[in-house]
Amino acid sequence: MATPTIVLVHGAFADAASWAPVTRELLDRGYAVRVPASYNRSLVSDAAYIREFVEQIEGPVVLAGHSYGAGVAGVAGLASNVVGLVAVAGYVLEEGETLGQLQGRFPDSPLAPNLVLSDVSTEGTGKDVTVNIAEFPAIFAKGLDPAVAEVLAVSQRPLFAGVFDEPAPALAWTSLPSWGIVSAADRTINPDVERFGYQRAGFREVVELDAPHLVMQTHPKDVADLIERAVKGSSS
Repeated sequence: MATPTIVLVHGAFADAASWAPVTRELLDRGYAVRVPASYNRSLVSDAAYIREFVEQIEGPVVLAGHSYGAGVAGVAGLASNVVGLVAVAGYVLEEGETLGQLQGRFPDSPLAPNLVLSDVSTEGTGKDVTVNIAEFPAIFAKGLDPAVAEVLAVSQRPLFAGVFDEPAPALAWTSLPSWGIVSAADRTINPDVERFGYQRAGFREVVELDAPHLVMQTHPKDVADLIERAVKGSSS
């Protein structure tokens, strides 16, 4: 089988640039990498867009998602050319489960009281949600250069609030070989949420890093190493 193309899916409150250090690392290793922008509007519609993006790639694909992007990747992974999945500090849902239900199994992280609802939503109804700008560096971007964290705080990509109550459709985690990274110092998602989802889905390998939520920024080599193992494991 041809070496898979690696597609990286960003999460909420971030964009494709959140993957930049890992993207650079994988490109330097000679891999074909694509990093599409997700709309953060709906688990179903975001996954449909990523799936269409993936299906236009010739040959096999390994799909890696961070945070909410892992939820998206789990649905988009049903594309026929996806051969492996990677969750990075991510949500791994079961069919019919919502993000809110999965999170509700465990104590809230510091993120919950620092979510801000806006009166503006591109959905036309409901609200968008972002992270309190003042608290963003300590919660979402902990471990990053403070100057970088400040920029990320004021350039968030909002998430439609209704996503938390949207049941997941069919998922690919249990039908494809899957790998995961737990960010043990995560202050955005309770690390136990990550551990639980990965174990429940029967991941082939789980790596725990003493890392914050944006582990792709703080530990790019470790993240790239696991994705590389997923590529090789999916190709064998």
